Amino acid sequence: MHINIFGASGSGVTTLGQALSEKLAYPYFDSDHYFWLPSDPPFTERRPPEERNTLINKEMAGNESWILGGSVINWNNNWQFDLSVFLYIPQELRLQRLKDREYERYGDIIYTDKERNRLYNEFIDWARGYDELITNSRSLHSHKNWMNNLNTPLLVIEGDTTVEERVEAVLGKINGLKLQ
Repeated sequence: MHINIFGASGSGVTTLGQALSEKLAYPYFDSDHYFWLPSDPPFTERRPPEERNTLINKEMAGNESWILGGSVINWNNNWQFDLSVFLYIPQELRLQRLKDREYERYGDIIYTDKERNRLYNEFIDWARGYDELITNSRSLHSHKNWMNNLNTPLLVIEGDTTVEERVEAVLGKINGLKLQ
């Protein structure tokens, strides 16, 4: 089983991916790990696409089943997903989650250091652009277009549901696929 979980930043992709990984004993691969080079501050240097794809393909090789978290719709990596899971939560809630997460990860530096504050505000503005169609990258519009062209099963989970509810929804979909 090859599962892709995607949605806006802050929608719960990583949380759901890790929970499913534990439940199903499938390895979880987070696209951010491959998209971004290690840097300080983090998430500021992109990995070249060829290097990114080579790295993730090498690490996924030999795994019969896996979960890939993240928006990889433009990676041109020829994955064949058995199930795609799209997560959507209201923008206001998602942005608050992101602000809380950034503070938990980095502390006051996102407010007190001029450069880190600039990066923080740019990130939040970028994340806001997901719903408002003001970003040229990951957006609700691009995700909807991609979902409309999928020829494999899709599960859409909308709203502020718990991790447990999301896990159960995915497991139910998987069980339904196995019965077909």
